[in-house]
Amino acid sequence: MDIFGYVVLALIAATVIYVIVMYNRLVNLKHNVTKAWSNIDVLLKQRHDELPKLVATCREYMRYEQETLEKIITARSRAADARAAGDIGALGAAEGALRIGLGQLFALAEDYPDLKANETFQHLQARITGLENSIADRREFYNESVNLNNIGIEEFPDVLVARFFNFKPFQLLEFEQSELADVNVGALFQS
Repeated sequence: MDIFGYVVLALIAATVIYVIVMYNRLVNLKHNVTKAWSNIDVLLKQRHDELPKLVATCREYMRYEQETLEKIITARSRAADARAAGDIGALGAAEGALRIGLGQLFALAEDYPDLKANETFQHLQARITGLENSIADRREFYNESVNLNNIGIEEFPDVLVARFFNFKPFQLLEFEQSELADVNVGALFQS
């Protein structure tokens, strides 16, 4: 074999090694997104398990706030359906509505001193608030993983490997614009 044959062989070997390295990198990015989603999913399930207990506790005290409690129950149901279907867009919208409902519920609880003093309510409020903070942290990690994956499958020449092996982009977990707007706290305390 002459020098030209060795060069061609070296180029083929380099290309095969490059494709293997790129494929493994893309697989790693895809699995990081899956792992990040699993972390969010566990927290969402924990919070959704706590919500019926919170609503039941509040119902005992908040006879005139049924609309707020119903909003939370409806949003919880929509979020659970979206989570089960894997619909990230619908989940973001439902979670946004749920978080707004919880904010209203906790604000309204200020008008019910017996409820605020209830140990079960205090425990559930602290637990749900802690889960909310953890979900926000995990959502940031998930969105970063999605972003890295989506960039990885669009960069040239990686896009060639991604298309050949049918790697797909993931959707960011975004909440509705209404959740990002300033909250009118004064309106929450008006009867």
